[in-house]
Amino acid sequence: MQQYSCVALVSLLALLTYVWMMMRVGKARMKSGVKAPAMTGDEGLERAIRAHLNTLEWLPTFLVSMWIFAIYWSPTVAAGAGVVWITGRILYALAYVSDPSKRGAGFLIQALATAVLLFGGIGRIVWSMVTQGA
Repeated sequence: MQQYSCVALVSLLALLTYVWMMMRVGKARMKSGVKAPAMTGDEGLERAIRAHLNTLEWLPTFLVSMWIFAIYWSPTVAAGAGVVWITGRILYALAYVSDPSKRGAGFLIQALATAVLLFGGIGRIVWSMVTQGA
């Protein structure tokens, strides 16, 4: 199990990144005065919510892909790609809140990291099935 420690750590860091975004939503709510359950009424709040929810939308694909990649390829490479994903999500969130038109770089970074993990995992599983006759 020790071989997956770095992947487990990155998984938890990804969740902490998500919690950080959640806290930014709360801060934006306090600043704007828009009380729950309202989701609209202040552009800064709406941007923080959207960055937070977009991260939630990506988390399942990222986490599952990272673990599958780690199991079938390399825990170290999977964890490295996970750190890239986290970096992309942070850049995305910061850009989205300040100027949504500048969120593209962060989005691209995390999307590419996810693609490597997802398609790398799929490719390795299919390759194993073909070569092992399963």
